[in-house]
Amino acid sequence: MTVLVAGAGIGGLTLALSLHQAGIPVRVFEAVRELKPLGVGINLQPHAVRELTELGLLDRLDAIGLRTEEVAYFSTGGRPIWQEPRGLDAGYNWPQFSIHRGHLQMMLLEAARERLGDGAIRSGVAVETWRETAEGAEVGLMDRETGASLGNEKGAVFIAADGIHSKARAALYPDEGPPVWGGIMMWRGTTKGPRFLGGRSMAMAGCKARKFVCYPLADDGDDGSLINWIADLALPPETLWNREDWNRPGRLEDFLPRFTDWTFDWLDVPWVIRNAERVFEYPMVDRDPLPRWTFGPMTLLGDAAHAMYPIGSNGASQAILDARVLTREILARGPGPEALQAYEEERRPATAKIVLANRGDGPDKVLDIVEQRAPQGFDKVEEVLSREELKETAAAYKRLAGFDVESLNARASIVAA
Repeated sequence: MTVLVAGAGIGGLTLALSLHQAGIPVRVFEAVRELKPLGVGINLQPHAVRELTELGLLDRLDAIGLRTEEVAYFSTGGRPIWQEPRGLDAGYNWPQFSIHRGHLQMMLLEAARERLGDGAIRSGVAVETWRETAEGAEVGLMDRETGASLGNEKGAVFIAADGIHSKARAALYPDEGPPVWGGIMMWRGTTKGPRFLGGRSMAMAGCKARKFVCYPLADDGDDGSLINWIADLALPPETLWNREDWNRPGRLEDFLPRFTDWTFDWLDVPWVIRNAERVFEYPMVDRDPLPRWTFGPMTLLGDAAHAMYPIGSNGASQAILDARVLTREILARGPGPEALQAYEEERRPATAKIVLANRGDGPDKVLDIVEQRAPQGFDKVEEVLSREELKETAAAYKRLAGFDVESLNARASIVAA
């Protein structure tokens, strides 16, 4: 009856914790020998925070993240376009968190080891192959550092949560090729700097071709913050981009000149960039939606299933929802192909819509509309874009991604207590 999982990322670990909560045996295999807190900041939306809260992890989230209270959009000249409350301030029953991706993963790993025992999470063990058996699924394990076989493991079902470069997905779709690059390069970093706006605001300025996103990950004392930031630039289609990586160093000279005059009354953007602790370069990539995730006793989850642009703060949140829906279906139908198919029927179309919406800049498209209509700036944003248009753009994305306030607060728990 054991569920076998490839990948101890956010999706795989949330699945392990959820299955354990439901009393279902699970084993997780992670190819990396020593997991480290890689990456930079992400945002967890209230629909994902609800699921982690129902796993008993809210206190741990508060210990490593900052509750986001506002999102604010600004023009290329730093003029305000749209501001709205987030989390509890917006009427949700759960907060939104700005949080370091690596710290979130380490928190989930620690919780999983505490609750499941060390033997349930095996690091340095990669799932290289899988096959269907009369009893369910069997995976072939390997040490990728040495190439040595680590034998086979049998279970009821196999869940591939092994990321954007999923070995399982590549085996199912061998002609797919590398992730899809849409022409945007991102430079990301963290800087100890001043509090800006309300001190717990997520701010976005510019437009798709040149954008700056920032939000605090922690209070830093003396009215300061640890600011997570992302600078986006559109590059020519012929640009050769390297394989995306959480820890590839970036160079200021490649992007800072395009932001040198972005000194706004609410934040000195070039100062924040110049004073970063480190800078990382990362191409904005995703993968095309698939026609099928589930093959008998095997399915995909998280980035392996639906890698998406980091727009709208939904990548990690959607992986968490995957894990909870899959757990619900396994509880209802047992660990077998029927449960996996039911999970796919709900999650595949939902996430495909988000992947495509994010390619269109998701909720950030208000920035693009303003830039197109008023490239020289404006006195009042209402002369460019009505309040009704602004409000509906924000609301439409929330409905699409599954976190509009009324629906989220009213719906029953995905996994019953």
